[in-house]
Amino acid sequence: MNNEILYILLPNYAAHEIVYLSQAIASDEYALKENPKYINKVVAPTMEPVKSIGGFHTLPDYSFDTMPDDYAALVLIGGFGWTTPVAEQVVPIVLKAIENGKIVGAICNGASFMAKCGFLNTVKHTGNGLEQLKLWGNENYTNPDGYIHAQAVCDKNIVTANGSAALEFAKELLLLLENDTPERIEMYYQFYKQGFCSLFG
Repeated sequence: MNNEILYILLPNYAAHEIVYLSQAIASDEYALKENPKYINKVVAPTMEPVKSIGGFHTLPDYSFDTMPDDYAALVLIGGFGWTTPVAEQVVPIVLKAIENGKIVGAICNGASFMAKCGFLNTVKHTGNGLEQLKLWGNENYTNPDGYIHAQAVCDKNIVTANGSAALEFAKELLLLLENDTPERIEMYYQFYKQGFCSLFG
């Protein structure tokens, strides 16, 4: 299995939603990992820099046309690009990932996009509220009973989260990827959830 984690970034992506996961993949509490289990890679519609909501520009590693077929996980980062026509280019990418049993993560509007495409109809899931999933999904979303009102939900190989759940999203994906021991992943989660002063006061 290829060890790359592919983050799909569309124009006006939500940069904060990528931070905890990508950091835990690339580093530990001391420094960058010399031999990380996984490598972070950015996928965008083209090889042109893609701009975040906050105005930062990220240079992609791959475009939709050059991304590899084999990878460890596909992660849909939220933002406003999921409401634009370019998002339709992601449909076959996600479909192929699910058909091949890949780990797929989707946060915020990325989860709403998954509902819109019918990708959440066979798994328990969450997102930016059931009403938004119904609104985006319309007749393609047939699994409202599978919705769980939680920060992040993992079922089978699919992790979903709402836009305020970047940390919980990271935790569920790190566990699914077996990026570290469950104990160390929990320690990472608690450090950022509770804060330095709370834990080391």
